[in-house]
Amino acid sequence: MKHINFFVFFIAMMGATQAQQLTYKPINPAFGGDTFNYQWLLSAASAQNGHTAKTNSREEQTELESFGDNLNRQILSQLSRTLLNAQVESIGDFKEEGTFTFGSLNVEVFESTEGLVINILDTSTGETTQVIVPN
Repeated sequence: MKHINFFVFFIAMMGATQAQQLTYKPINPAFGGDTFNYQWLLSAASAQNGHTAKTNSREEQTELESFGDNLNRQILSQLSRTLLNAQVESIGDFKEEGTFTFGSLNVEVFESTEGLVINILDTSTGETTQVIVPN
């Protein structure tokens, strides 16, 4: 009798239940969700973010440290400019065509219809660069 009562109850419940259509509504406003969710999503993401933004080292330097760094940069710049001028004077002003070698760099200079072409090849890595100075 127990089984029959359960079966009748089960059949009665099946007739009383109703089905409904399931729909998906996105939460993220970028995908069609409610725009009021934006601030909540942003604050939740910010709370979970473990990364910090890099600080600018110049902002944290004292005036004396900043002056020392600036002086160091100017000295290195002047030194590199002097070395470059010495190298360029030894090969001319790039007006004569030819191939020149600076350590592991091969520099090829020639005139074309586009202008002065300077091909630079790094023999250690195989990388090439082309500079065209228009006429």
